[in-house]
Amino acid sequence: MSALPHSPHALVTGGGRGIGRAIAASLVGAGATVTVLGRNAATLEEAVSAGAAHYAAVADVSDEAALRAAIAAAHARKPIDILIANAGSAESAPFAKSDSALFSRMMEINFMGVVHAVSSVLPGMKDRPYGRIVAIASTAGLKGYAYVSAYTAAKHAVVGLVRSLALEMAGSNVTVNAVCPGFTDTDLVAGSIDNIMKKTGRTREQAIAELAKHNPQGRLITPQEVANAVLWLCSENAGAITGQAIAVAGGEI
Repeated sequence: MSALPHSPHALVTGGGRGIGRAIAASLVGAGATVTVLGRNAATLEEAVSAGAAHYAAVADVSDEAALRAAIAAAHARKPIDILIANAGSAESAPFAKSDSALFSRMMEINFMGVVHAVSSVLPGMKDRPYGRIVAIASTAGLKGYAYVSAYTAAKHAVVGLVRSLALEMAGSNVTVNAVCPGFTDTDLVAGSIDNIMKKTGRTREQAIAELAKHNPQGRLITPQEVANAVLWLCSENAGAITGQAIAVAGGEI
């Protein structure tokens, strides 16, 4: 098991379901105190009740004021040592039909949500003996995909932020990395599968195969596989790993 310092406090945005919940549960299992943050109070409280987290904080990452207030309250309970900036959203459209509002939504949720979360925790974190920031980006942050230009641009921005911030923090005890999953078996991808079925008339199995073909292993990634990579990056053993964008994608990248 990856070794964490004694009971760090981890904040996981988008932590109520999917990849975020798997990460939260893994951190709990490794001895961390975990706060999950998201928009749906019922989903977050269910995660707490199930033992996947200790505390819940309700905020939309695209609402800067609400996000900062929720993080400040979590930090006041216990200083935050680990930030997992996982919350995100994907919308698909051909570029010709992707208006400025779509680009703004994708940047606000997928990129600025990371920026605001990081800037909220960093002042307290960099003066502590240990800090970990992990942004959950996507293989879309490392390559292009058709029909998701706005989402892809936002995820590229996340990877660029990670690489720059890691250099700024290199003289501290804070590491900054990105984990870039391929298509993962989550609610978000389930929405993409439904969209493929609706637009193409394919069966669910055919739609899943359309996404899985990007992975040389011919399958969807599991949330736990992403969580395993995050847990290692949060460990004391990964103190020299910073500024990286690690693909969890079966060899796609």
